[in-house]
Amino acid sequence: MAAVLPLADLKKQVRPDAWVNSIIKGDCVAALEALPDHSVDVIFADPPYNLQLGGTLHRPDHSVVDAVDDAWDQFASFEMYDAFTRAWLLACRRVLKPNGTIWVIGSYHNIFRVGSIMQDLNFWLLNDVIWRKVNPMPNFKGRRFQNAHETMIWASRDAKAKAYTFNYDALKASNDDVQMRSDWLFPICSGGERLKGDDGKKVHPTQKPEALLARVIMASTRPGDIILDPFFGSGTTGAVAKRLGRNFVGIEREQDYIDAASARIEAVEPLGKAELTVMTGKKAEPRVAFNVLVEAGLLKPGQVLTDARRRYSAIIRADGTLSSGGDAGSIHRLGAKVQGFDACNGWTFWHFDDGQTLRPIDELRVVIRNDLAKVG
Repeated sequence: MAAVLPLADLKKQVRPDAWVNSIIKGDCVAALEALPDHSVDVIFADPPYNLQLGGTLHRPDHSVVDAVDDAWDQFASFEMYDAFTRAWLLACRRVLKPNGTIWVIGSYHNIFRVGSIMQDLNFWLLNDVIWRKVNPMPNFKGRRFQNAHETMIWASRDAKAKAYTFNYDALKASNDDVQMRSDWLFPICSGGERLKGDDGKKVHPTQKPEALLARVIMASTRPGDIILDPFFGSGTTGAVAKRLGRNFVGIEREQDYIDAASARIEAVEPLGKAELTVMTGKKAEPRVAFNVLVEAGLLKPGQVLTDARRRYSAIIRADGTLSSGGDAGSIHRLGAKVQGFDACNGWTFWHFDDGQTLRPIDELRVVIRNDLAKVG
């Protein structure tokens, strides 16, 4: 079974990292307050929706709809719901790393109230993502449009957080080289994925599909990151995080949900390193300046660089600049100057002779980056 950590043990802090990859049993706000500052990379929150159901809902054949009528989704007023929302969001903001992000999912019943409070607390909204349901529940009374989507808010900790994770290149490549849109089409959780008890009934009324969590996690985390779910429920976040090589921490107060989530996570087999490698583009690679190549001895002062067709040449100077004739400057500025252009990518324009052929100096940046990866 996955580790279960009573809130009392968390507060004792017998082991500082005991909360990682565990389910904390207790109230979400109290548990969040016991976690260290700036300790999680991403938060996925699926809070109570406050559905405000007014009585039993029946299908046209008079059968009863298995709707969400649990006590944890019921609040006496909007004011009480807002106070609850503000409390858990404040607690989440404290444990979120400065470059971390938070996802909150909801329906029209609550998501606009949640979004307003997030902005009041200085979260910076990055996207609202629409989960379009392939197989939504019908509107049985025929008095409204069919509710066929839910909304997710994706936000950074504040407006200054620019270094948050967004695996743009991997998402684009997986989407047939087209930018990933903010409307996602997934079925609701059903079939073998839906957890059911011995009585055949659903273990949790709002279990989210693993495919939805997989995209959230693949979009905004890296292997080894810690993902917090303050409303853990049936443990979808933990199960997907484990499979995708991420760490998790869940908070849940209902023992039945904890038991189901714990067994579910224990059965998950993590993917291997090769499968978990995240595709990145040039923007995500560590910056390597031209002078680093000279300092590392990959290129030497006095060495001649040329373009691929040997029409232009320049000499490397000890300070990491190039000179050609009476001009001098960076690899980019001098590359543009000798061609009479306004701009030039010096990394692909200038080449060095390795004794057999001409190779672009950009290849030497790969050597430096590989060395940096080994150190990391």
